Amino acid sequence: MTELEETDLRKDLLMRIECAIEDLNFPNIPTSLYQPYSYAMSVGGKRIRPLMTLLACGMNSRPIDKAIPAALSVEVLHNFTLVHDDIMDSADTRRGKPSVYKKWDENTAILSGDLMFADAFRFLDYYGKSDIYSKSDYFLMISSFNEAIIKVCEGQAYDMEFVDRTDVTIDEYIQMISGKTGALIAAALKMGGIAAKSSNEKLDTLFKLGIEMGIAFQIQDDLLDATADPEKFGKRPGGDIIEGKKTYLTMLALERADKEQQKIITRILEETEALQDEVEQVLEIMHGLGVISDVSEIVQNHYKKCYSYIDKFDATPFRQELKNLLIFLQNRDH
Repeated sequence: MTELEETDLRKDLLMRIECAIEDLNFPNIPTSLYQPYSYAMSVGGKRIRPLMTLLACGMNSRPIDKAIPAALSVEVLHNFTLVHDDIMDSADTRRGKPSVYKKWDENTAILSGDLMFADAFRFLDYYGKSDIYSKSDYFLMISSFNEAIIKVCEGQAYDMEFVDRTDVTIDEYIQMISGKTGALIAAALKMGGIAAKSSNEKLDTLFKLGIEMGIAFQIQDDLLDATADPEKFGKRPGGDIIEGKKTYLTMLALERADKEQQKIITRILEETEALQDEVEQVLEIMHGLGVISDVSEIVQNHYKKCYSYIDKFDATPFRQELKNLLIFLQNRDH
């Protein structure tokens, strides 16, 4: 995957985000509460969600600094979800470094994560105190953020429930990824628009764009798991099959398969750890049923919708930067 071209605008926006994070001024005590929070925010990441918040504000012709508090709120919440996800998944590392729960312990990670959740709301106080924003603006900012949190939690819950279900439908899967992956992206964009005091029509467009981006990204991830070069993707093809995960590909395959093929796919997915020749058998069935080619087309159609939403905004460097990000995501190969 080629690197995302580094433009002066993106460098400036990312620098603003990093400076805002560095200026958080965590208290020294209690150390067991604030050190893990500080650590979670310092281990890096692409900062894509707060970048989208700033881009959305810029696309709506508002000074970028007005969206910094919203961008911080989104990024802190995102990192909070990662801290708790690592506990739920028993993940030892995050971004190549020890996860918070591994570096400290589970109780410390839970409590620090709770603090991050609460602190994410604190940044939005700016919109309630500023004379620039009305009470309705502030309410819209808070309610949009709240709704995203609820949808993220619902998506995570669905994902957990799907593990033990054999009747998950594609529509249910789309609902799950719309929440787990799409909701916070949608909120990041919409909150940038709210900071810019955009029209309801533009806010709705930004929200729809975020949901589509989340869906496209996650289905593409499912596809890459089955088709990507293992040296680039970091694991052998069919890792989701080995782990028995419900993905867009496996569900579409089960919908199209005959009874014998369904038995094979279901049996292999239910195994503790499928063998490589069994994985290849499932992948062969998927290819034969046209699943791989059709899902590839479905991903591209979702990205086309994203472009159609972006094109509803006036041509500006901010809109082009968001397009560049979308092109980068669309063309990734791992």
